Amino acid sequence: MFALFLLYVIVEVAALVAVGSAIGVLWTVLLLLAGSAVGLILVRSQGRRVMDGLRAAGRGERAPGVAVADGVLFAIGAVAMFVPGLVTSLFGIMLLLPFTRWALRPLVLLAAARWMPTVAATTARMRPTVIDGEVVPDSTGPRLSGAIIEAQPQDFQKPTR
Repeated sequence: MFALFLLYVIVEVAALVAVGSAIGVLWTVLLLLAGSAVGLILVRSQGRRVMDGLRAAGRGERAPGVAVADGVLFAIGAVAMFVPGLVTSLFGIMLLLPFTRWALRPLVLLAAARWMPTVAATTARMRPTVIDGEVVPDSTGPRLSGAIIEAQPQDFQKPTR
């Protein structure tokens, strides 16, 4: 894990130095700020779009695998936008763009298909034992008797003063 973090720091510093020496320090800072602004706009707009896709999948109007793959790619892109650096901002923006998610969606679905048998085998051991049965009403118990009170929905509204 430490090696991965060290690699991230080296890549980001190298990118900042390369871009800073090519276009200047001020333009590099402005590029970082512009990337953050574009990322924020994309997170808002694409977040709504992904949530609409998940809702449509819940209603059966869209394939659930496609909606979940879009959600996974969006989540990775949104997290990448909050990690500081030029490379992660570029990576996050790329994952937030719809056409990039469309291109990467088959890879996510393939990875999920390879991963699911492992998950299914692992969770099968965690499932409780279910015994089929039938609920039989207790006919020997006391029967309730008394007046039946009928109510209307408006009876349960908040009282007004």
